[in-house]
Amino acid sequence: MDYENVSSVTEFILVGFSGDWELQLFFFVTFSLIYGATVVGNSLIIATVTANSTLRSPMYFLLGNLSFLDMCITTVTTPKMIRNLLAEHKSITVWGCMAQMFFMHLFGGAEMTLLIVMAFDRYVAICKPLHYRTIMSHRLLHASVLLSWTIGFIHTMSQMVLIVNLPFCGHNIVNNIFCDLPLVIKLACIETNTLELFVIADSGLLSFICFILLLISYTVILVTVKHKSPGRLSKALSTLSAHIMVVTLFFGPCIFIYAWPFGSFTSNKVFGVFYTVITPVLNPVIYTLRNQEMKKAMRKLWIQQVSFI
Repeated sequence: MDYENVSSVTEFILVGFSGDWELQLFFFVTFSLIYGATVVGNSLIIATVTANSTLRSPMYFLLGNLSFLDMCITTVTTPKMIRNLLAEHKSITVWGCMAQMFFMHLFGGAEMTLLIVMAFDRYVAICKPLHYRTIMSHRLLHASVLLSWTIGFIHTMSQMVLIVNLPFCGHNIVNNIFCDLPLVIKLACIETNTLELFVIADSGLLSFICFILLLISYTVILVTVKHKSPGRLSKALSTLSAHIMVVTLFFGPCIFIYAWPFGSFTSNKVFGVFYTVITPVLNPVIYTLRNQEMKKAMRKLWIQQVSFI
């Protein structure tokens, strides 16, 4: 085909939630409430960790950074999705689409790395409590956060440099609620099998390896606690259960979407909604409702604000 004679695509049509008006209105209200709860919940965690002097441990420092990344991930896609639910023409410009994919993988790659750092933090806290403050120093924490952002940037750039110049000149229908790599790649005018395999190796394999490493680390922690102090096993399980839940909710959909870009999972809107809308709002609930110290700090912050007003 002579692509020079075909008009280039300037926008993509998102058909993630096409349907009757009542159903779209229902999704609009639901996702608006969820997004509002995500921003409020994660902002509250960040404010509490920053303002409360009793939450100066490395765990809460990392939790504050996780909340920030969760807000970033959902903000990349959810506001545009909510707007399109009430729009007759559900579209996004090509460069807007590229921006969505760039920032999704930037924040997603950073969060994957941060979750591994959080798992290491829990290992040191549970298995080496006497050396916890020495090992998890401020220098190590700041270096770990910087490393997570660096890995996220390298991860997204390694894919975007190959996608940003793809020719889009035919179909422009993205069967999802936001732009994502596997679906957008399939719209290109050239053969993309090699590029899709690269996405498997980069995004899919990275998600799967990180997930397995995290599960192994949690298993090592529990086995160590069981042998050294069987009485602390229940406490360790309680502490790690929140982390395991977050890891499963975050990595599960990513593995299904990116590990098989040739399969049907890539167009499954449920997975897309789950890790961009649902998971970011669950993290504040999981970490605050199960953490008595965090709840006390939040109540103290609320009382201080009310007293100030």
